[in-house]
Amino acid sequence: MLENTFPIGSEVFAKVNPDLKLIIRQYLKRIYYCTVKSNPSQKDLVYYERELMPVPVN
Repeated sequence: MLENTFPIGSEVFAKVNPDLKLIIRQYLKRIYYCTVKSNPSQKDLVYYERELMPVPVN
């Protein structure tokens, strides 16, 4: 079984919108379900692993 790269609760961003920070909420069948960090009540955004990047730690 393949392991997910980003654990639940990780802070990431989508390659198409690097200004929007996301939190991994769930990982099912190779799909990441993410909430927007600044607006958690917004509907989940859905991405494949290749579409996400980790937020760099400064």
